[in-house]
Amino acid sequence: MLPVLLAALLSQAPASPRQQGVPIGQGKSLPTVRLSAPAGGWTVDRMLLVEGTVSDTTIDPVVLSINGDRYLMRTFNGRFQRKFPAASGKNVVTVMATNQAGTARTQATSYARIPPVPLKAILTSDTEGVYTDLHIYEPTQDSVTPGKDGAAPALDVSKMAHVYWADTASPSGGTFFLNAQGDTSFDDPAYGPYLYIHRAPPRGLYLIATNYWPSGDKAHTVATLNVVLYEGTPQEARRMVRIPLATPGTTRVLAWVNVLGEGKAEVYVPAQDPKPKGPSWPGNLEQAVKGLGGDSEY
Repeated sequence: MLPVLLAALLSQAPASPRQQGVPIGQGKSLPTVRLSAPAGGWTVDRMLLVEGTVSDTTIDPVVLSINGDRYLMRTFNGRFQRKFPAASGKNVVTVMATNQAGTARTQATSYARIPPVPLKAILTSDTEGVYTDLHIYEPTQDSVTPGKDGAAPALDVSKMAHVYWADTASPSGGTFFLNAQGDTSFDDPAYGPYLYIHRAPPRGLYLIATNYWPSGDKAHTVATLNVVLYEGTPQEARRMVRIPLATPGTTRVLAWVNVLGEGKAEVYVPAQDPKPKGPSWPGNLEQAVKGLGGDSEY
């Protein structure tokens, strides 16, 4: 009887703040969230400014959604501000702030007259004081070797272009945004977001990965990746991937993106999707990631 009673009590015990994910503020009354930007209407800017205030200054971060893509924004004395890549057409910006009294939200809509974005990757983390570094591997002319006699092509990760926090220059023209918020101009730990966009991605296979570095008192976090393909077009597709990270120094594969051109692309998430088949997919994906830095996990 005692084990049964103990199990029942444990099942009713509230989760710790770490297990709940994004921390909530300490205020006891529902917060007020205000957006001063975007102000609505039309814009021709490729970057969208999101700026505002939250009445409960203990709330850090606020949760931001732009057309359903999840971001986390740091607050500084109740203020938040950052620019994000705009989507072609409608940009629905929603900011949510949560404290002990519940969740408050506000929303604004801006319309951008800009070219569509074919490839976008957004990475956030649910824990303060950790690095979940975003790593993008882009295709090159030598990264895939065609198969012979009907065999699948082979991928060599060491010949892919590696774009990350220490080398943000994409050879093919992609743009990598460091996690810099507030008064800082470099890469901050904690929630993110890390951003990568490519306005004209070459055809081929892209690898999206993260390298996890927690501080001494942090055991684990949950990484959230949003992948957006051909945003602002009838072919637009979105995929969210949430993966727990626990081992320091581990490089974890989050997703593969196969850009086929002409508004077509495929996303493969290991351990969630069937292994992709077809002439455009290498047959050695699991073996190829062993060439990544650190203790690679598939």
